[in-house]
Amino acid sequence: MNIHKEGMLTLAIVFAAVIVINFVISAVSHKPLIEIITVLITVPFFLLIVWFFRNPSRPVIPDENVILCPADGKVVVIEKTFEKEYFNDERWQISIFMSPLNVHVNRFPVNGQVTYCMYHPGKYLVAWHPKSSELNERSTVVIKHTKGQEILVRQIAGAVARRIVPYAKKGMQIQQGDELGFIKFGSRVDIFLPLDAEIKVSLNQKVKGNVDLIAIWK
Repeated sequence: MNIHKEGMLTLAIVFAAVIVINFVISAVSHKPLIEIITVLITVPFFLLIVWFFRNPSRPVIPDENVILCPADGKVVVIEKTFEKEYFNDERWQISIFMSPLNVHVNRFPVNGQVTYCMYHPGKYLVAWHPKSSELNERSTVVIKHTKGQEILVRQIAGAVARRIVPYAKKGMQIQQGDELGFIKFGSRVDIFLPLDAEIKVSLNQKVKGNVDLIAIWK
């Protein structure tokens, strides 16, 4: 299993904490049952953190005609929305909720150039809250596709997620499937598409980044 670079420090700290906790309990309790219970709690917890930071290999053959899912999770919103941060017009909004058990690597859905990046500090409402897209801590990236149209991808922190790690920088030339960023411990990704895009996902569908199509260009 590949572990994402964002998890290395966290895993080292958690591993050290697990070792210390088990050593202390063993040294002071002298009760095998308590020691076993401690192991049964701390080891699965560490393995859960390892699972969270997994980074499966998902190579992509770039396709100029499709828009790939930028994240793993469940589609919780498909609607026409007035996007007011950058476009100031109506767009398709598709939102993908990532539970703590999903892969949390976010990926560029198309080839192109980054034309806009903006980080916004904010609240930590639950990620499926209707206002989380506007009020929560978030990072917005706009990509100009090689065909000329632009799409917007927004990473949104949730009630548990407390750190967004964006990799995009204005002016970057990016490839479909490359890493856009990482959000730690449960979150949401919104993508805003032109109204003439043909949506290929459905509400409550479980999707995988770099695997499922989110839309097709017209």
